[in-house]
Amino acid sequence: MSRPRRPQLTTVPDHYAQRFRDLKQEFQQVEYFCKGTLLKRMMKCGKAQCACRQDPAKRHGPYLEWTYKAKGKTVNVKLTPDVMPLFRAASQQYRKLKSLLNRLERLSQTVLRHQAKQAQSANRD
Repeated sequence: MSRPRRPQLTTVPDHYAQRFRDLKQEFQQVEYFCKGTLLKRMMKCGKAQCACRQDPAKRHGPYLEWTYKAKGKTVNVKLTPDVMPLFRAASQQYRKLKSLLNRLERLSQTVLRHQAKQAQSANRD
């Protein structure tokens, strides 16, 4: 009784392997991050006689907020002007991380397709 043939791991072309290492290296440069939206809102108050009711230029604010979803609920966090840049940088880091992950996924799919083709051609021989 012969053993089932085990597919050999095929070699990854050097340019794919180098690109993958470069992208993994970028992960080490990611700082603190957060998902969500940063808002600067101008609001109407509840007073019927207040000028903010008729004139949008006279609305109250700006009020700074960070909005995100947690367990299916929208969460609004009021921010002060001094912490807004911190959250803006964290939001940019999140977008960078997401982009990096997408690039790694596309590269991985390309390499896996390449390896699958090589494995199929090796099995035919």
